[in-house]
Formats: sequence, structure tokens, C-alpha cells
Amino acid sequence: MAELNHPGIDPAMAKRNKRVAMSGLLLAASMVGLAYVSVPLYNIFCQVTGFGGTPGKATDNPKGIIDREMTVRFDSNVANDLAWTVKAAPHITDKIGAVDTVNYVATNNSDKPITGMAIFNVSPERAGVYFNKIECFCFTEQTLQPGETVDMPIVFFVDPELDDNQELDTIKEITLSYTFYASDNEGS
Repeated sequence: MAELNHPGIDPAMAKRNKRVAMSGLLLAASMVGLAYVSVPLYNIFCQVTGFGGTPGKATDNPKGIIDREMTVRFDSNVANDLAWTVKAAPHITDKIGAVDTVNYVATNNSDKPITGMAIFNVSPERAGVYFNKIECFCFTEQTLQPGETVDMPIVFFVDPELDDNQELDTIKEITLSYTFYASDNEGS
């Protein structure tokens, strides 16, 4: 490393420049580290709070069924790089709190195995915290063989506590939307 006592360089200025350079490197390293942990932390935050329409996960519905009905609509979108056709489940109207099961139907339209995954959201976002999935194919890699068609079940209920939220008194429909995309894995 060069000597700091060079006749044309002020030692105090050189020390400050070195401090600024080290601070910049530390900031850059911190930003890279934050980028790696931001997605998992955001997913955890959304699952805990229901932020962004993220539904909760449940094992059953301990709160019972209430008289108010809710229509749940289902939507599917498939990324261009995934050679699947996915048919969304038909909409369902049931009492809030009732546990229901629906199926999406996925078909691999290619001549090779393809692995895909699905991510989801719920709208309106405010209702997401009250939408609870007991069983779901989301975030699980699915490998479909050439021409294979599979049922992809979702078991869910709408939490009766939705009825206690006056902001949601006018909500009559919830939409669960899945976006399917190709996984990094090539299939089995």
C-alpha cells in the first residue's frame, strides 16, 4: 500500500478518504446481504399479517360457521415459459366458516416433463387475512409428465372474524388468483 506521507497528499485528507471508501464498501455489502434476506422476510411478514392479500394457513376451522355467505372466485394465470394449461376451479358460494374443497386442473402440453410452481394472492387485499388455506399446492413444485393432467386441490375457509370487521361489511366476493410459472428444476 502507498505511503500516506507523500509530499503532495494531506495525511488528514487521505485518512478521511480511506474512511469514506470503507463506509461505501460496508454499505454496499450490507445492501447485498439485505437483498438476499428481503424476499424470505417479506413472505414471513405477509403470512403473519395478511399484508398484500396473503391468506393465512390453518389446520381446521375452530371458530364455526356463521349465517353470512361469501362467494369465492378462482383465477389462474400461466407464465409464457410454462407449457401448461391450468383451468381454475369454478366459483363457490357458501356460508362463512364452512370448509370447502375445490380443484384446479393442470395439463402439461409439452413432450417432456415440466416442473412448475404457483404463487397466489387474494383480493380484495383487506380480506386476505381472513382467507385460510388448510391444504394448497402453492409454493410446492409440481412435476407433470408429458400430456399429464392432474387435479390440484385447495381446502379453505373464510374466517368468521371477517364479519366483525365493519370495513368488510360490503364484501360479497373474494378472489383467489394463482400465477403458475416454470421452476428452475427441469422435471423428473
